[in-house]
Amino acid sequence: MFDYIKGALISLTPHQAVVDVGGIGYLLYTPLSAFSAMPPIGEKILFYISSVIREDSHKNFGFLTREERDLFEKISAVSGIGPKTALALIGHLDSLALESAITTANSHLLSKIPGIGKKTAERLIVELRDKVLKGLKKSPLSPSSKQEISEEDHMINDALSALMNLGYNSLQAQQAIKKALANEKPEDLSTLIRTALSGI
Repeated sequence: MFDYIKGALISLTPHQAVVDVGGIGYLLYTPLSAFSAMPPIGEKILFYISSVIREDSHKNFGFLTREERDLFEKISAVSGIGPKTALALIGHLDSLALESAITTANSHLLSKIPGIGKKTAERLIVELRDKVLKGLKKSPLSPSSKQEISEEDHMINDALSALMNLGYNSLQAQQAIKKALANEKPEDLSTLIRTALSGI
């Protein structure tokens, strides 16, 4: 089974990439979020690979980080989800935002992603919450620290939901919130939303 592929980027669309390795072109299905992060055609690139083998198909899914690949595999293993829906989730929310939405049970944010209804979002939360919490690479935290991080996660998720309700897509909303958080830590949700909107 492949762990990663490194080679020259030969062609690219928002959902697919072809990588040349030793004269063989590998077709990879990629998340939408990776499209803007790709190097120019002809340059070297490394993808972390998840292979999905079925009776009638053999598809390779490529990710720019190992964390995204591992999260994709956790999501696609949920009954009734599958790789297509998992790829849509990864493509519209970065791994930190997606993990945060799952651990804080933010079904409203997840259901905003195309192809994800309320029932699917709730199933994801139920199936994955414990697995994601166990997999997060964080040092042991005291109860007070856990509560503090949980409140910050909730504020970020609420801000994402608010921006998406205003008509911005998930990638625009994430970029605006990241920019707002990079400047200074907002005191409350309304401040975060205002700062994010001013940067769009």
